Amino acid sequence: MLFYWFLKFIAIGPVVHAVFRPRADGTEHVPETGAAILASNHLSAADWIHMPLLLKRRVTFLAKAEYFTGTGVKGRLQRAFFSGAGQVPIDRSSASAAEDAILTGLRILREGKVLGIYPEGTRSPDGRLFRGKTGVARMTLETGAPVIPVAMIYTSRPLPFGKKMPRVEVRFGKPLDFSRYEGLSGDRFVERSITDEIMYEIMTLSGQEYVDVYGATVKKSMDATGSSAPEVVAQLQPPPEESADRAPTSLAG
Repeated sequence: MLFYWFLKFIAIGPVVHAVFRPRADGTEHVPETGAAILASNHLSAADWIHMPLLLKRRVTFLAKAEYFTGTGVKGRLQRAFFSGAGQVPIDRSSASAAEDAILTGLRILREGKVLGIYPEGTRSPDGRLFRGKTGVARMTLETGAPVIPVAMIYTSRPLPFGKKMPRVEVRFGKPLDFSRYEGLSGDRFVERSITDEIMYEIMTLSGQEYVDVYGATVKKSMDATGSSAPEVVAQLQPPPEESADRAPTSLAG
């Protein structure tokens, strides 16, 4: 616990603030106490660093187990760093990986903590917002924790000699309450509806184009075929006359 605050206020936080000058909007929407889910888009490997730096509360993320299984001095240092930085290991290679991740998330929320999650399940292949997975819906249904949509926005600012430096803005939306669906955890239609509503709010905050395809599916196809993300999406996305009906809406239809 102390190591987390050491990283935030002494070792890493001041450097990140000085270099990237991250800006926050809507931090008042994050509750000061109690469980909450921060559901964010995922554009960069540094997302999990920038978002927590702008909040007073500690944020716990689910991270791949490989970060915690290294050997030797490097492995121990890496394990200590990610553990201290608020990461919880998840084995994504097992058959029950998705269920294990959800159960771990539920445990964190039931402890009254703030859980950071990326509903897309992976970093965006091309900067657009991809279809959300329904684990976040199950977590809010089973714990009653509010979902705060979050948008990571990266732009660039010019520096001397023609160089550019990323500018980071993090937008926190108003909490989403899904208590109207109480008792319906496990209903796949309800969970999809909730997830789509969350993705709609993230899309509105971030200004990203929405793609009704899972990002992981796109990446897998890219690796197998050597095609670009737009090429793969064009093959996987529903026809234009259908895609408008399948885009997430604020009414979660």
